[in-house]
Amino acid sequence: MKFVKMHALGNDFIIVNNFKKKFFLNKNIIKKLSHRYLGIGFDQLLIVESPTLNNVDFHYRIFNSDGNEVNNCGNGIRCLAQYLKIKKLIFKKNICVSTNNRLLYIEILKDNRICVDMGVPLFHPKDIPFITNKIKKNYKIFFNNKFINFNVVSLGNPHCVIQVKDISKTPVSFIGSFIEKHNSFPEKINVGFMEYVNPNNIKLRVFERGVGETNACGTGACAAVSVGIYKNILSSKVEVNLTGGILDVKWKGGNTHLFMIGNANYIYDGKIKL
Repeated sequence: MKFVKMHALGNDFIIVNNFKKKFFLNKNIIKKLSHRYLGIGFDQLLIVESPTLNNVDFHYRIFNSDGNEVNNCGNGIRCLAQYLKIKKLIFKKNICVSTNNRLLYIEILKDNRICVDMGVPLFHPKDIPFITNKIKKNYKIFFNNKFINFNVVSLGNPHCVIQVKDISKTPVSFIGSFIEKHNSFPEKINVGFMEYVNPNNIKLRVFERGVGETNACGTGACAAVSVGIYKNILSSKVEVNLTGGILDVKWKGGNTHLFMIGNANYIYDGKIKL
């Protein structure tokens, strides 16, 4: 099987061209491939397929390193766009890609930068999904003898966002692994830890479901910014500082679409015997 290894801010992927439906990669195979020492090593596997809808250029599927399929990945979609350009599968700046639950509109910019229309952030518990008795602007969860305040939002995949005072001192994996599997989130959840710097700047670390903490999370950055704007503490243009680098997120609030801008980088071409 041929593949391409790519990364976006240190969040790494392999991309497989499966236009001819040649490969069926089950959960066990994906887990083996993702192993950092015994396989290729990656946070997510992206599979490119022929479009299934009119006016769509490509369909793509996303699998976490634990083998479970998810519906969206912000860093992954930027890598996919760069892959399509590098492999000369597209010859235009603007493309449309379908996932399992939405359409994504992408603009290929200069200097390896990609702009993605991430759609409208959804805050209703049923869109996460999040089980709660009452819809609130802020929620609480009891952990380690104290309550943790959080918000929920979906951008094609579910996110819990927690605002913290000092991100460098936050036990991301300790808290994240608990919340990820909490029974309030029947499909598990990504957990973002946001440190407010000023209205145009935040710091962010993300514990991704089925993966653990990653160097960057595109949808996590969009989730954190949308929550900050929802809480009226952030402006409509925000620079998100992640462990692996910087993403720019723009959102005017309400039912308007949110845009994410960041780079995507080719690492190498490879092949592996399944």
